[in-house]
Amino acid sequence: MYSMFSEYKDIVTIEELQEMLRIGRSKAYQLLRSGSIKAFHNGRVWMIPKKSVIEYVMERCR
Repeated sequence: MYSMFSEYKDIVTIEELQEMLRIGRSKAYQLLRSGSIKAFHNGRVWMIPKKSVIEYVMERCR
């Protein structure tokens, strides 16, 4: 799809999301809870598809 964020695996952690977008923890959780970035829970752990992060970035660039 895109070479954007190629150094990250297909599913990223909350910490990796923060690195990718250069945002703080509160903002990362806000994006996930609002559905701005599509993700799901595995127990208490957020599972964030890298594709969802790329879609969020591309949408913001329009």
